[in-house]
Amino acid sequence: MMKSAKSAMLLSLAAVLTFGTVACSNGGSTQSGGKDAGTTGSAAKKDVTLDYLWFTDGIEGEVMKAITADYQKQNPHVKINLIEVPFKDLGTKLKTMISGGKPPALARMTDTGQFANQALDLTPYVGSADSFTSQFIDSIKPYYVVDNKIIAAPMDVTANGIIYNKTLFDKAGVKVPTSKDNIWSWDEFAASLKQVMDKGGAKSGLVWDFTPHRWSTMLYQFGGSMISADGKKAAINSPEGVQALEYFVKLHKDGIIPQSVWLGSENPNNLFRSGTVAVHWAGNWMLSNYKDINTFEWGVTYMPKQKIRSSVPGGKYVMAFKGTGVEKETAEFIKYLSSKEVNARYNKDSLFISPRKDSAKLDYAFGKEMFEVFADELANTTPLAANDWSRQDIVPKFSTDLRNNIVEAISGKVTAKDALDKTAKLIDKAIGEQAK
Repeated sequence: MMKSAKSAMLLSLAAVLTFGTVACSNGGSTQSGGKDAGTTGSAAKKDVTLDYLWFTDGIEGEVMKAITADYQKQNPHVKINLIEVPFKDLGTKLKTMISGGKPPALARMTDTGQFANQALDLTPYVGSADSFTSQFIDSIKPYYVVDNKIIAAPMDVTANGIIYNKTLFDKAGVKVPTSKDNIWSWDEFAASLKQVMDKGGAKSGLVWDFTPHRWSTMLYQFGGSMISADGKKAAINSPEGVQALEYFVKLHKDGIIPQSVWLGSENPNNLFRSGTVAVHWAGNWMLSNYKDINTFEWGVTYMPKQKIRSSVPGGKYVMAFKGTGVEKETAEFIKYLSSKEVNARYNKDSLFISPRKDSAKLDYAFGKEMFEVFADELANTTPLAANDWSRQDIVPKFSTDLRNNIVEAISGKVTAKDALDKTAKLIDKAIGEQAK
């Protein structure tokens, strides 16, 4: 009897000790110094803080804050620390953090190439590289895949396109393309603009942003590019490139494009707002800018083509960094941000275009059909555009000179070929310096 009682006491003591051991297992120190927040199966998840370097252009900051709040509710062991900086200070702030040995977990980026060597390769975390990249439009791949490594995840994209004055077109009796199957050739587009000027009363047919980025849209449509596909030499002075610039010069000489923008200082946005311009060749961000126009009707239609259709992709990416100690948790958060549901929410609420192929049509509160046209322009864009503009270690070394050389061609000081030959020498020089 005493032996039985003793056995019972030993069993009870063992149970208490076992319970105590289990209870203590949830009290270890964590990566950020707190307590373990929960378990997955039998493994505890440690509390982590992810510093997220962020800049805001418009309303997307509030959208991102709501998304991070939801993520933290679903993952209570993760805290997202949004570090907000002005866009102009982003590069400097990031360089300082990296050189100081304390890189952020992730950052919102436009220039992915500049920090490619410091970026965390996401490939091991997102499954198959092919399956990950296949989710996004093909034309932006050079921005976030470098040396077969996924250095960032696309969040939103921008596109160049055309916004037209519907009131003036209707007055002139000119119909715009309503489908990608019946878009204008460049000659048809120019003839339509001339008709809106002659019969619709437009003072100018087309205003074009004073940037080489916007001009390069025409370059790609004519079959050209700034740099060869392999990145080893200039291609801007190819026959296709020269034809593109000659056509651009002709549009100025024919009075369809006013010389006051590229040879003066007039703002194309203000000119379009005046109601006297048929078309503004601009970026999709002007849709929200023009929301308040109520003196005339306006809309979006498809750009013309020469050899091919093409826009020029830009946009924002989220990049993780090496040496943070929270790489796994950061990659999980990035997968969440780039998922179909979350990415669609972010772009719909921010009035951005999604880079995902399955989100080309979103239920925007404003401009749904117009955003779809811009998204279609991107879906039909040559990869050569991103191949050029993703080379931010090279492009800034010649882009201002390219713009100035285009101005010289418009003013008649040099031929289109001479202007692009000069630019090509600068491109080759920049490529050569980068190779050293």
